[in-house]
Amino acid sequence: MEATMRIWGRNAAATAVFFAMLLAAFSLWTLIPLGWVYIASKLAKSQFPSIGPYMIVIVGIIVTVLIDAWIIGRLNDLYVRVTGSNRLVQSRPGWLKSMRDAGPVHNAVTVVEAVMMSSVMLAALALMVWFFVLAGSPLPNQ
Repeated sequence: MEATMRIWGRNAAATAVFFAMLLAAFSLWTLIPLGWVYIASKLAKSQFPSIGPYMIVIVGIIVTVLIDAWIIGRLNDLYVRVTGSNRLVQSRPGWLKSMRDAGPVHNAVTVVEAVMMSSVMLAALALMVWFFVLAGSPLPNQ
């Protein structure tokens, strides 16, 4: 019973760390650039600002992305400490396995790879939803 609870707790912790990494990676494509553009728009005095707001956006994005990448790296280290591996378990359905698939899997995806691929796909989905559903038409109503 105690071993089952320990395994359940380890799996729950690994899942929480994975989703924290996914949130941090998703913010690379959404929250960070949009946040710095919003901050610069509030600092600009006119619609045609000087170089200052643009530099704030560029430097802010670079610094924030570096901090976010460091956070993702620390979360990956935490995932390794919790699970003992930096690879996700690769599983294939039985009907896709051949007779030669009896050996160990050597090409499993790392957690950081899975997180980055998932965050890019989520960001692309969010862009499509915004563009096709939420943005509305730029054409005037006639």
